[in-house]
Amino acid sequence: MFSWLTLCGQQPVVMGIVNVTPDSFSDGGRYLDADRAVAHALTLVADGADLLDVGGESTRPGAEPVSEAEELRRVLPVISRLAAETAVPVSIDTSKAAVAGAALEAGATIVNDVTAGRADPDILQVVARAGAGYVAMHMQGEPRTMQHEPRYHDVVAEVGEFLVERLAAARDAGITTNALCADPGIGFGKSVEHNLDLLARLEEIIARVDVPVLVGTSRKTFLGSVIAEASGASHLLAPDARDDATLATAVWALDRGAAIVRVHDVRPVADAVRLLSMMRVLDAKAVA
Repeated sequence: MFSWLTLCGQQPVVMGIVNVTPDSFSDGGRYLDADRAVAHALTLVADGADLLDVGGESTRPGAEPVSEAEELRRVLPVISRLAAETAVPVSIDTSKAAVAGAALEAGATIVNDVTAGRADPDILQVVARAGAGYVAMHMQGEPRTMQHEPRYHDVVAEVGEFLVERLAAARDAGITTNALCADPGIGFGKSVEHNLDLLARLEEIIARVDVPVLVGTSRKTFLGSVIAEASGASHLLAPDARDDATLATAVWALDRGAAIVRVHDVRPVADAVRLLSMMRVLDAKAVA
C-alpha cells in the first residue's frame, strides 16, 4: 500500500520528469525512444531524483490528445525497465484508466492525473484497487484550450475548493488519505498573475487540502514572461534556459511547505532540498 508519508515524511522529494512524447514543450522528441528515455531517467536518479514521472501524452497548452494504444506503446517499455533497474518509485502521468492500470501492473506505484479523475472517472477505482499513490491536479479546461483567457474570481480559493472536492471523490472511490497528493496545476489554465498568486499564497492551499502538495513550475512559460518583463527583454527565454527561475520557484515552494517539486533539471533542485533540510535542522536546534 503506497503512502506519501513514507516517501516525503522526513524531507521534501524531487520528482524527475521523463517525457516519452514527440511534442512536450521543453524536450518533446528527445526521449521518445525507450532506450533514450530509460537512460535519461537513470541520469535523473543519479542526479538526485527521488521519484520519476513518466508521461506518454503531452499536456502542454494546445496539445492534441493521443490514443490509448499509442500512449501505452510509448510508456510501458520505459516503466517496466525503470521498475526493474532503479529503486526509486515510478509515477505514470496519465488521465486514462486503462493506461494507469497497465502502468501499475508494469511496476509504477503512483498515478499523476492532470484531470483529477474528471476525464476518466474509472481511474480512481483503478488506483484504489492497486493500493497506489494518486496526484490530483487542478486544470481549468483542457490542454487544447486551457490558456484561452483563463478567468477566476479568486484563483487560490477556487483551486483550493476544486482540490478538496476531487480529493473527496478519490476517498469515496477507496483511495486512502495517505495515498493522496494535491497539485494546484501551475500553468494549467492560469495567467502569469494567477500562477504568481498561487505561489505567493501556497500556504493557504496546503492548509486547505491537508495532504502533501506537489508543485510543478519547471521551465513553464510564465517564468519566461516574468524574466522578460523584469529584464526588458524583447523575447522569452527558451524553455531549457529557464532552469534558474525554476530553481527559485522550487525553493520558494519548498520553503512554504510543498512536499514534492516536479522538475526537468534535477541536480540543482536536489542540492537545494538537501541544503534546505539541513538549514531547517540547524534552525530547530537554535530555537530549542
